[in-house]
Amino acid sequence: MLIGRIGFAIAAPLLLLGCLLTPGKFVSTLSINADRSFSFTYRGEVYANDMEDGIGGLGNGGDSIGEGDENGDAEPASETQASFSNTAMQADAAPARPEDKKRATEAKRRAMAEALSKEAGYRSVSYVGDGKFLIDYAISGVLTHSFLYPFNVDAEIALPFLVVEVRANDSVRVRAPGFANDSDSKSMPGKPDMASKLDGVFTLDTNAEIVSQNNEDGATVVGGRKTIRWRATPLTKDAPSAVLKLAPRAATP
Repeated sequence: MLIGRIGFAIAAPLLLLGCLLTPGKFVSTLSINADRSFSFTYRGEVYANDMEDGIGGLGNGGDSIGEGDENGDAEPASETQASFSNTAMQADAAPARPEDKKRATEAKRRAMAEALSKEAGYRSVSYVGDGKFLIDYAISGVLTHSFLYPFNVDAEIALPFLVVEVRANDSVRVRAPGFANDSDSKSMPGKPDMASKLDGVFTLDTNAEIVSQNNEDGATVVGGRKTIRWRATPLTKDAPSAVLKLAPRAATP
């Protein structure tokens, strides 16, 4: 399934690095239609902070989202997927000397950029040093179930930039905790310093009914479509949030 591909693609960075990712300068757009079709883009900087710097590292976790083809059939693990595991295992044995550890970390992040460039959704990704990646990500599909970006498959650490929660009453709740510097996020190791780099715009575009949203400027309506824009800075305390009402799901025969 498409969502299965999305799940692995966005989980891959955290699986490889065992780290916390936060936005830098970025432009991101989420379009959700009443018929449940959607598209999401993220273009800009992403900063990586190794979790071991704050909490002594993470253990390896099992996959919680499977990958399949477009018909939902399971696919064998690819060479790219295998490279994630191999690189992560090598990184676990990083030398103790600070200069060697930094060199190993930089090599690990360059390997991540190369691997991600082969994954669906990542149109381009490059590592430019000092924990900074330049990302151009775009994906589209149908909201048959919830969508996260990015997603850490290790349940212990899950701090996505964006969460789209599909609810049973034909509504979706959109929340973007990564695009704010709220008090909950500060409890994560490394988050306060990294949030100081936050500088971007998140746009929600929809033709669905907006049940609620937390932007004081409200929505702009043009040609039946509604647009809400949130500015994200280190001073932004409230994460972008909205609830949309979708068309009823078609009955299964």
